[in-house]
This record gives sequence, C-alpha cells and structure tokens, in this order.
Amino acid sequence: MTDNSPLGGETTKPLRLGTRRSKLAMAQSGMVADAVREVTGRAVELVEITTYGDVSREQLSQIGGTGVFVAALREALLSGEVDFAVHSLKDLPTTQPEGLVLAAVPEREDPRDVLVARDGLTFGQLPAGARIGTGSARRMAQLNSYARSHGLDIETVPIRGNVDTRIGFVRSGELDAVVLAAAGLSRLGRTGEVTDFLPVDTVLPAPGQGALAIECAATSADLAAALAELDDPYTRVAVTAERALLAALEAGCSAPVGALADLLADGQTVNELRLRGVVGSPDGTSLVQLSITGPVPTSHGDAVALGRELASEMLAKGAAGLMGERAL
Repeated sequence: MTDNSPLGGETTKPLRLGTRRSKLAMAQSGMVADAVREVTGRAVELVEITTYGDVSREQLSQIGGTGVFVAALREALLSGEVDFAVHSLKDLPTTQPEGLVLAAVPEREDPRDVLVARDGLTFGQLPAGARIGTGSARRMAQLNSYARSHGLDIETVPIRGNVDTRIGFVRSGELDAVVLAAAGLSRLGRTGEVTDFLPVDTVLPAPGQGALAIECAATSADLAAALAELDDPYTRVAVTAERALLAALEAGCSAPVGALADLLADGQTVNELRLRGVVGSPDGTSLVQLSITGPVPTSHGDAVALGRELASEMLAKGAAGLMGERAL
C-alpha cells in the first residue's frame, strides 16, 4: 500500500509551503521553511499564492476583514496544491474550518504596534494636527482616545498597502506618521525605521498579533505531528484566549477589538495569565477596556473560557454597540 502523506513514501519530494506573495509573508514563510527543514530533514519549497486581500484596494472592513488574506491559501491546502501554509495569526478567522488543523503556533514576536514618523518623532512629539495613517479601526479608536485624554490633536487617516507603501506615505510627506506592527518590521529587518514603540497600555494589539499560524490538512497526520514540534505552548495558550475573546464578541478580524494575554511570573515561576481587551469607536470617544487574571490555562478549553469570561464582562459594559459588525 502506498503512503501518500506528505512525510511518507517519497521523502526526496519537497514539502510545498503555501504563502502570500508580499515581502512580509515571504519573509515569515522563509523563517518557517528553515525551521521545518530542520525538524523534518526534508526540502521545503515556497508556493506563492495571490489572495483577494492582496489585489483589492478597498478598505478591509468593506471586503470581509483580514480573512480575505486566508481563503485562497486554505483552498490550496484543501485541494492538495500545497502541503502546509503560514499565516499571520491575526488574519485568521476565529472559526477553524473542517479538514484543516492549526498544527503549530511558534513563539510570538513582539506584539506591540509601532510608529514610523517623519523626523524621528515619537507619538508625544507629533505636531498639532498630525496626520497618522493606519488601516485598522482598532488602532484608530485607541490612538484617538489616548490623544483626546492627553490633550493631543491628531487626525487618523485610513490607508491600505504593504509596508513599503505605508512608510512611503511618510517619506513623501503625505502623512506625518504611520502605525505598523512591530513583528512585521522585525521580520523584515526594518526595526531601525521605528521612531516609537507604542506601549500596550496606549494601544492594545490585535488578537494574535506577532504570532504566526502553521496550518495543514487534517488528513496529513504525520506532517501535523512534525510541525507540532514548532509549537510554543505559552504562545498558543495566550493567543487562544485572545481569539476566544474576539469570537465571543462575535466580531470579525477587522473589528476595532484589541486584546493581549500576558503570562505573569512570580520569580521564575509563571503562574498567572492576564488577558486585557478593548473595543472602541473609531473616533475614540467611546472605549470599553477591561482585564481579567487567572491561573495559566492548562487546556484549550480553559484558555477559551478565560476569553469568553472577559468578553461577557465587556458586553455588559456596552462593547457590542461599538463594533458595528454585531447586530444589537
């Protein structure tokens, strides 16, 4: 009987890794490819796939949220065109489709957002009326709220495009600054362009920001087991809680929801997990921000329960009315 699984039978055949074509996606996938080569001893080739999110110039909220970056990769997995795929975890819809498994969540990069501003300016040094570009309602809500509470005068401007395009708006003088994810710039080797790291107390990141997701077909048991060696249990439990919060709020991945789960240590022992969540109106006039702390979850179910508990408290404080994507 022939073994048709990606790790069985013909071991000289390269494993096919599905990736988006952007520089950032290619950089992330290249890092994962190196790690997979190490754990499997197999060659890995990148298969570039164009997604609707890559070619559309519309705002993400109008075309279905960041899930539009994922659909084509998942179709390639289900059809057998690729053996596994790498996603930015914050792009993944919270519902896992049948036939696919989240085989690994590697150790997370810096989850913070960062500012790339003209003249090396920090957020607090921006001039009155500064124009700050971002494609995220979550960032807009928190930046506007922070500015309002600290007497700063800013204008948030919706933008789309890759890292080069966004930073280009600053270089050309069209914008005073843009807000990007620290992890993306780090993976591109461009952290030197950051003019300010925004504290999570100022701007909570998107659920799962800074983490990668490695997905494969549920039928590829041998491959899933090999990929699982790249899994970081602390990262997985943290992002599971964050994504459970997002799911329980019944919000899509373009909704103005921020979340971050921190592992809290007593000396050398990690014994608690703190989950913070925020939902806000884009203009920052209304913000619901709460946190919950509990024992470090020891199962997927425990992590999900923590996220749902915080979501319940946020909904009780009026979070539903701030998201736009939820029927009241």
